[in-house]
Amino acid sequence: MTEGRGTRLLSPVDVRAIAGRLSVRPTKRLGQNFVIEQGTVRRIAALAAPRDGDVVLEVGPGLGSLTLALLEAGTSRLVAVEIDPVLAAELPRTLAERAPALAGSADVIEADALRLSTIPGEPPTVLAANLPYNIAVPVVLHLLETFPELERGVVMVQAEVADRMCAPPGSRVYGGPSAKIAWFATAKLAGTVPRSVFWPVPNVDSKLVAFTRHEPPAPPESREQVFAVIDAAFGQRRKTLRAALSGWAGSAAQAEQILRGAGIDPSARGEQLGIAEFARIAESARVARTI
Repeated sequence: MTEGRGTRLLSPVDVRAIAGRLSVRPTKRLGQNFVIEQGTVRRIAALAAPRDGDVVLEVGPGLGSLTLALLEAGTSRLVAVEIDPVLAAELPRTLAERAPALAGSADVIEADALRLSTIPGEPPTVLAANLPYNIAVPVVLHLLETFPELERGVVMVQAEVADRMCAPPGSRVYGGPSAKIAWFATAKLAGTVPRSVFWPVPNVDSKLVAFTRHEPPAPPESREQVFAVIDAAFGQRRKTLRAALSGWAGSAAQAEQILRGAGIDPSARGEQLGIAEFARIAESARVARTI
């Protein structure tokens, strides 16, 4: 795998110059905060650690700061998904100018990552992204579900979102997103990112989350049922599971029966359970409904 090959990363001046030429003003609606610090994008690319044969999926490449760093790190194939048509049209030109020997390794797609169902060629194996906080978890969950070949990745998200994504059972910030991500992968915090690396400077701090896919705790076809249990449990997180799951189960008595069948204390709360316990509850409900 050949690295670098004359790649020139974007500087803060470059980012502002390209944005000015395109009359691009970062919008809150799309969660656009462009990374202007080269050390940060190199750090993300190093965590993504592309290997020979990997297909890297980048979501929200923007002006191309991370895209160039991923190519510099030796990405042999990269697919960048950008929702903004102006930025999607400009990115190939930026790559051709600043990474001429490697630009042919990258495809740019104008698309909404939340609706992405396929990419050209082989499916992605690595995710690398700077994600707006309001869609970070839905995007990661959608991509893990849609592309089972996605083995690992690193995403930069708002600090509070990162903490929720990685939280273990019993943690104050553990919730539905934590449990659902744990169905697909093991997620861990991989570092903090200061506000000063972005333009415009956001009002929140950011963190890096690295994940590695693992086998789900139950057959994949049961995922929807397990996620329905999670949604019910955290929809009323202050209530006991017997009460919180009553609507999902049909009644409090039925919820208690299902919970006892799964070996779960009906007086427990959802925040105490890991993904394996939620899977047991869904299986117990399936068995109860077939009796």
